[in-house]
Amino acid sequence: MLSQASPKGVMPMNPPKCDDLDYIHFLIAAQRVFTCTEAARCSPKEKSPPAHDAFTRLLQRQPPDTAALWQEAKAFVKLREGLLILDDTTLDKPYARDMDLVSYHWSGKHQRVVRGIALMTLLWTEGQALIPCDFRVYDKPQDGKSKNDHFQTMLQKAKERGFQPEYVLMDSWYASLENLKAIVSFGWRFLTRLKGNRLVNPEGKGNVPIREVEIPGEGRVVHLRGFGFVRVFRTLSKDGEAEYWATNHLGMSEEKRAGLERQGWGIEVYHRGLKQCCGVERAQVRKAVSILRHLLLALRAFLRLEVYRLRRGVSWYEAKASIVREAIRSYLAHPLHILQPTA
Repeated sequence: MLSQASPKGVMPMNPPKCDDLDYIHFLIAAQRVFTCTEAARCSPKEKSPPAHDAFTRLLQRQPPDTAALWQEAKAFVKLREGLLILDDTTLDKPYARDMDLVSYHWSGKHQRVVRGIALMTLLWTEGQALIPCDFRVYDKPQDGKSKNDHFQTMLQKAKERGFQPEYVLMDSWYASLENLKAIVSFGWRFLTRLKGNRLVNPEGKGNVPIREVEIPGEGRVVHLRGFGFVRVFRTLSKDGEAEYWATNHLGMSEEKRAGLERQGWGIEVYHRGLKQCCGVERAQVRKAVSILRHLLLALRAFLRLEVYRLRRGVSWYEAKASIVREAIRSYLAHPLHILQPTA
């Protein structure tokens, strides 16, 4: 079939010289520098390799759509098993002064407010796999959406995709009444931390802060103001600080709660791997569309490292190190930087 001729006077567009997979595999292989310029420098030598502008255009080519992540992730989740965990992390941008999506956020890493990008992820796990299924960027000054708005949007999307998780896990930041009621409306169970000032009615005598309630080791059922009955637990952090938990599963045991807490820690492991292995916070782009595309492709890069770990038993860090190790082996076989004898 003959190709359709271009309109008179209009030059036909050349096909893109790089695509999503080129950038994803660059993120997997790169160690410290994650710029479009470096991506171009690392491209295979060919007759007409992509220049840095090609990678820049890739990040600007189309609006980012988190559905692309789900299309790859859905093959590795079990919709009616496992947990859905939602949490956010701050991508450090201490020197960014003219970059979209950057504002001030609390950082658990630094234990203070820092400049950065607030990345929210919905993660699925059954205790082994760590599969990112959806994400959002908190940017209320621009889009007017709170973290709770994004939380509910992602849960609604998960419901539409057929998820029926055993539990939804989240931190106290997301334990608003609206969020708890949304989870219950889906017919799901939750386990969440609560701040010590949340009001509960333990004995029908009036509301008091949960930190003032005597909670035995096996937990107890109380009425959470504005919500209904929940089972609450009190634990101690590694620093000796009291932590409070609540679930709408009134028969939950402390053993079950502790097991869910351990599984919930997987999202912190995911955050660390995403930052250390996929360059998620190191892109040197300024516009929101490019930043969002980079985040999307970084999560898709993480998914590949995670699937490789599950299939081969190779950690994310070893998978990256093996790429460099092969390059070093090749260099040692044919070293370039040799001092010529002077005598």
